Amino acid sequence: MRNRKIVIAGGGTGGHIFPAVAIAQQLRKMEPGMEILFIGAKGKMEMEKVPQAGFNIEGLDIAGFNRSSLIKNIWLPFKLVKSWLQVRGIFRRFRPDAAIGVGGYSSFPVLKYAQSAGIPTFIHESNSFAGRSNIMLGRGATRIFVATEGMEKFFPADRITVSGNPVRASIASAARDREEAVRHFGLDPRKPVVLVVGGSLGARSINEAIAAGADRIREAGMQLIWQTGKSFEGGRDGSVVARPGQWVGTFITEMDMAYAAADIIVSRAGAMAIAEITVMGRPAIFVPYPHAAEDHQTANAQSMVQKGAGIMISDADAASRLVDAVLELARDPQRQEALKTGAAKLAIRDADQRIARDILETLNKTGSHT
Repeated sequence: MRNRKIVIAGGGTGGHIFPAVAIAQQLRKMEPGMEILFIGAKGKMEMEKVPQAGFNIEGLDIAGFNRSSLIKNIWLPFKLVKSWLQVRGIFRRFRPDAAIGVGGYSSFPVLKYAQSAGIPTFIHESNSFAGRSNIMLGRGATRIFVATEGMEKFFPADRITVSGNPVRASIASAARDREEAVRHFGLDPRKPVVLVVGGSLGARSINEAIAAGADRIREAGMQLIWQTGKSFEGGRDGSVVARPGQWVGTFITEMDMAYAAADIIVSRAGAMAIAEITVMGRPAIFVPYPHAAEDHQTANAQSMVQKGAGIMISDADAASRLVDAVLELARDPQRQEALKTGAAKLAIRDADQRIARDILETLNKTGSHT
């Protein structure tokens, strides 16, 4: 009996990559001899992040549908055909027993090919509004892992498992002391801290609102940890600089420290950001990215608001309302506590274990081990 082999496909953003790595690590922990191969899109961040996590990855020549420039889609059919042939070659060499898709450009051709070959497929849908590719793949999937209840409108109900979203181990098991974390950023533990994050590339609306209102936040006696992202000109060229009581940088490496230091969080509403905030139990103001596929970030944020676990400000209103919302929340300790409680109720710390265990049990039942 040879070691079981599994391919994991997807990426593009940390919101897809970090859960995929967490699932892979759990699978390997539960079945140490397992061989795992990632398949990603060439030029995307998974090609760097996955090897850093200790896993092999192969890249496909594939891109998604470009909504902003239709002319750029002229080569898309050719790329899809080429990626299909690349996937076929990988499968013939690697001979996987199962395929897992976590979202991103490479998920669709990999899982579609696996389904056509009769290989068990598993989907992890991190958002509360499923993407079109996952909806199509769900019809032939063996099992579909979702973050929230109510996903029967997208997938066959008998194949859904509510698992939650796998969170990075450094955050899921974080036991950071707030005082230590605040001092890590050169700030005063006696004063409240606002953490502002918009993803690795940054969020223009959030950044512009904070740049305009940073002095008001400081004058209100609050401190700032602000990840501007790489795309924000003010963060990149140094024109936005940290004043006393502020830490400003393009990227935060130790997010567990940042979450531990935060009393209030301002964030986009990606599925992974929400999962991490609930695990840390922090009051948050969400500014959904309006151009996300199927506007899923708005659906994510609205779900948090309905459960008493967050506040939502639209991207269009960020300039006029975001800083006011931060200051208002800072003046209302009872609201902060209510949001903390609401967020903590939604926290799932063992999603990666749930998913890995379910995959292995399903494969054992179906005899997918040669």
